[in-house]
Amino acid sequence: MPKFSARSTEIEIMDDLHCAGEVVHQTLRELEFINKWLGGNAVTITALEQLLKDWPANETITIVDLGCGGGDMLRIIHHWAAKKGLSVRLFGIDANPHIIAFARKNLQHLAEIEFSALDIFSEEFKNLRFDVVLGTLFYHHFTDDQLSTFFSNLRNQARKGIIINDIHRHPVAYYSIKWLTVLFSRSSMVKFDAPLSVLRAFTKEEVVRILKNAGIDDFQLRWKWAFRWRVVVSTTRK
Repeated sequence: MPKFSARSTEIEIMDDLHCAGEVVHQTLRELEFINKWLGGNAVTITALEQLLKDWPANETITIVDLGCGGGDMLRIIHHWAAKKGLSVRLFGIDANPHIIAFARKNLQHLAEIEFSALDIFSEEFKNLRFDVVLGTLFYHHFTDDQLSTFFSNLRNQARKGIIINDIHRHPVAYYSIKWLTVLFSRSSMVKFDAPLSVLRAFTKEEVVRILKNAGIDDFQLRWKWAFRWRVVVSTTRK
């Protein structure tokens, strides 16, 4: 019987950085489908619209997607920015080089999007600067202490803001995704990781505590369908 009172520390298959091949490719394709049809992509786009509503039209925006997977969110942002007439530089970062290789091939028609296989806790990453830092279904892979330390550093790396789009740990979310993946998924990784992701995810109180421990007070936290927390952190110096 799963426990929902605290975050699970069990490791997902996706956390293995040596994971490669068709099982990963099938998983990334299914994650694209899940995010699209359960409304997860819209959660990030509406947050971007909120964060960048006052952005000067003649300035280029640098946006990085952490744990970028197959690059689907970056492709969506590329099209969104084009419709808005915004100039953007887009970057995707994932620690798994096999996933980065898939993303480059997946978005080879958008060669202007740059991808890097990089550890977000490395000194190399800490030296990078962006206007906006995104993370979609990414941060639940890390412990509370890791996240507080990471966000403490990240607020100095993001000139405009940070957007978090992650899962609300809840029994309905767990059993819904468990049975949906049993019925419709062809990926053994998705069937194992998807329900576990919910158990590794967050309550509202946990999100607030992690951010507060990182020294972040200026943020907006909203619950969004389907069982997502959307956090918009302003890092603009006042």
